Amino acid sequence: MPTPRFKRILLKLSGEALMGDGKYGIAPSTLTDIATEIRDVRALGVEVALVIGGGNIFRGVSGATAGMDRASADYMGMLATVINALAMQDALEKLDVNTRVLSAIEMQQVAEPYIRRRAVRHIEKGRVVIFAAGTGNPYFTTDTAASLRAMEIHAEVILKATKVDGIYTADPKKDPSAKRYKSLSYLDVLKDELKVMDATAISLCMDNDLPLVVFDLTRKGNITRAVLGEDIGTLVGKVQTARA
Repeated sequence: MPTPRFKRILLKLSGEALMGDGKYGIAPSTLTDIATEIRDVRALGVEVALVIGGGNIFRGVSGATAGMDRASADYMGMLATVINALAMQDALEKLDVNTRVLSAIEMQQVAEPYIRRRAVRHIEKGRVVIFAAGTGNPYFTTDTAASLRAMEIHAEVILKATKVDGIYTADPKKDPSAKRYKSLSYLDVLKDELKVMDATAISLCMDNDLPLVVFDLTRKGNITRAVLGEDIGTLVGKVQTARA
């Protein structure tokens, strides 16, 4: 059995990752595929926590743009993340993976309240912990929630799953000459305003020296490859900028 590079990870998924080829909602087959990969990572002995966005159901920023109060819109977005967390929990438990959903907004009928020590204990017992409802506060993204939770549980890395295989010098869909970065420093991400995660999330990672790996979720087996430390995607950390 291969030796994982990381023993405890936080996997950040966008809500859009659950849509599959759809325009909104949750694609059951995509959900099962992701759950299967998470099960495979757990089989390597890796401790796993998850943060899932809610953009496939409702995005607070877009609601505010449409004239809705920003705080109200953000709370709606947080509830969308709870829906996604429960869907992922169901998919994982159908594969015999023990899970717990911990919500930053109390809703005891469907999820446990978020308590840091409880979360760590669940992880130590081998359960996949899914953090829902962001930070519980408006004006903060699920990227920031992922950075915060990763530090609270002492994760060794954030694995940010996207639809592209890393961070590029330009949009690879628009510019065929765009080059992928193998590594980037936190400061380069902030200075060049690269839309990897929001500035608050990157700053939290930088202040606590927490590495971030951005990789392509659509390629089967990539979560395992990222955990094993294979050269996929882009590493963001205290490193020199390097292009592939």
